[in-house]
Amino acid sequence: MITSSYPKFPGDVTAPFIESIALSLVARGHSVDVVLPHHPELRASERGPVRLFPYRYAPSDAWSLWGYAQSLQSDVRVRRGMYALLPSVALSLRATLGERLLAESYDVVHAHWVVPNAVLVTDIVRAHRMPFVISLHGSDVFVAERLGPARALARRAFAAAGGITACSDDLHRRALALGAPAVRTRTVPYGVDVAAFRPDAGQPGAIRARLGVAPDAFLVLAFGRLVEKKGFRYLIEAAAQAPGAHVVIAGDGDLRDELPLLARSFEAPVSFSGALEREAMAAALASADVVVVPSVVDRAGNVDGLPNALLEALAAGRPIVASRVAGIPDVIEHERNGLLVPEKDAGALAEALRRLVREPQTRARLAAAARDTAVTRLSWDAAARSFEETYAHATALDAR
Repeated sequence: MITSSYPKFPGDVTAPFIESIALSLVARGHSVDVVLPHHPELRASERGPVRLFPYRYAPSDAWSLWGYAQSLQSDVRVRRGMYALLPSVALSLRATLGERLLAESYDVVHAHWVVPNAVLVTDIVRAHRMPFVISLHGSDVFVAERLGPARALARRAFAAAGGITACSDDLHRRALALGAPAVRTRTVPYGVDVAAFRPDAGQPGAIRARLGVAPDAFLVLAFGRLVEKKGFRYLIEAAAQAPGAHVVIAGDGDLRDELPLLARSFEAPVSFSGALEREAMAAALASADVVVVPSVVDRAGNVDGLPNALLEALAAGRPIVASRVAGIPDVIEHERNGLLVPEKDAGALAEALRRLVREPQTRARLAAAARDTAVTRLSWDAAARSFEETYAHATALDAR
């Protein structure tokens, strides 16, 4: 596997789905090596059955700015300095991949994010006559849609790939519009760890105390990177219109200063916990009365593919209010396992929160259906089987 983001240490919440994909394949009997950028916080020796091969591309750790959700400013534009790093990144990635392909007899190369990873290694993979699979996660398709050179390179990578996966139907459609061959492209939703994220995870009193929330408060939880496409500004506005609800937003990002100012301007009952490690996040979810996933298409046109926050809230068996956007309607059926509201509609979001505050029976019904959805439809084992099928198709195509 080739990736630009990965949990840097056990419990880190940077792109946990990439590690989960790798581990779910290991659980099904495969061996997985991961090529990824060096990061000063990366603990490559503590990762159990998945071997990590970090490549160094910068002269010092101070310049280790590539990947790990650092390359885009608010997920809207490429950060200044990234283009200067690109030649070094490309050389180091290509050299490390070449070394791996010579050192081991691999069955498939699986690149996560068509831009930047797949486009940087397409020619090397084909020169080694290796089956090639590309997985799309959202920001890569967004960049390819906006930048002509990236679009051309993505189309070239798609042509060389024996299999292409998208994490949502919306992303699948956008990939086809970029030139991904329909016959080789499929939707493979992320899974979720239903053992780690469950209704009884952690100690409710302890996590509420850490979040600064009273034991009897009606806790509305939202979490994710503090960037525009997460839609937290609309949740803040809605919170000011939902008496009785205390909103906690967990995460870190480029809007860490702007969002608290917005909350104060609305006099909204919203607090910010900062980023929570994985175990604390599971406990916070289990303690929440409602979870909100207010995703939006941001001003540049970027949107989440299928938010991990949504899947983890389902596994935790929480009543969910989410935006009707991107891949969210793929897994949330309105009034059955959650409530869907129009994106960027603070009024509709506030009405959904007011309803759930006053209707405990609705909360219980949605919560039970949410957990059932996660357990029956969204296991990582099911996702791994889909990736196995994609690998098999790519291998068969390569053998022709």
